Amino acid sequence: MKANVRSLLDFPRGNYIVIHMDVSHPIKCVIPSLDAHVLEVLAGTTRPLTGRKVYRLAGTGSDRGIRLVLHRLVRQGLAIAEDQGSSTLYWANRAHLAWPAVELLVGLRASLIEQMSSRVAGWDVPVLHASIFGSAARLDGDENSDIDLLLVRPDAADDDTWNDQVTALRAWATEVTGNTCQVFDVTMSRFAEHVQADDPLVASWRRDGLHLGGSSIEALVRTARGGSR
Repeated sequence: MKANVRSLLDFPRGNYIVIHMDVSHPIKCVIPSLDAHVLEVLAGTTRPLTGRKVYRLAGTGSDRGIRLVLHRLVRQGLAIAEDQGSSTLYWANRAHLAWPAVELLVGLRASLIEQMSSRVAGWDVPVLHASIFGSAARLDGDENSDIDLLLVRPDAADDDTWNDQVTALRAWATEVTGNTCQVFDVTMSRFAEHVQADDPLVASWRRDGLHLGGSSIEALVRTARGGSR
């Protein structure tokens, strides 16, 4: 009998456990340990690094914990170690059979952003600006964090078409991550009001935002301050 595969969104949330993804470090949905952070660091450079440097770049755990992970990865062949003077240098073994899987996991966040951008680009009502903000953009969230989106639309946009687009994007984002997708959805006129009132939200959008589509946030702010639409 063929399995009846259903979307995560088809089930009432109260009846089952929803697994959320740490959007800042999606690799942790598969490797929920300090190893995930060490692999992210090693995947992010081809330069040999000391254990102390890996610890600083990982930004979590302890120096001893990071070194234990590095020793384990060396034993498994995923990392290479070489003594130089009083220090030991580590780097990724990209020839390892498992390394393509590591690269795939490390790239999940970039893949999410790329796919979200592609979906926004295909909208029937073009977005004036789309970006991710909040903890998902700052890389300081966890598996309980929402995915926060800023969407700015034309004043004359067809409401039904626009709302259908936004609803579909939110549903997709939740389905592929398990995380709630919260949308700050404003018209250009309303966005201009936030800018002209020096709303602190605007500063956070400019500081943290990851651009997904439309004009840049800086271009939109300039337009809002100039009074043109």
